[in-house]
Amino acid sequence: MRVLLQRVVHASVTIDGNVHGAIENGYLLLVGISSEDDQEIVDRLAKKVKQLRVFEDAQGKMNLDLLQVGGKVLSISQFTLYADTRKGNRPGFAKAARPEQANALYEHFNASLRELGVEVESGVFGADMKVELCNDGPVTILLDSEEMYG
Repeated sequence: MRVLLQRVVHASVTIDGNVHGAIENGYLLLVGISSEDDQEIVDRLAKKVKQLRVFEDAQGKMNLDLLQVGGKVLSISQFTLYADTRKGNRPGFAKAARPEQANALYEHFNASLRELGVEVESGVFGADMKVELCNDGPVTILLDSEEMYG
């Protein structure tokens, strides 16, 4: 599982010209599921996202987590995080999970975040989405379960 986490001032996702989800202060999460992922990995990454301390405290140090600053999450499914560009110019996606598995685990990830007390807005799995954001910092962190737990 790969989660590209961006600390944002605001973010939104639009589908067919209509805003489907929007947040102010918090994280925009681009979420990629691999064929190797399961619910345990998803739960571990949800906990990591909740506990990650990348918001500044009164001394200007990254020391506060999402809930401590009243932040929210905009979660967007993103199979292209598993693009393989080693050969040729057209990426391959063999490592990305099949849509049925990916959707179920993506929904489980969002539910797991909610169970941890995080407010979550989301896009629509498989939809053509337009995502807008104002990256704060900028702070962008790639969480990769293979590197973290592999």
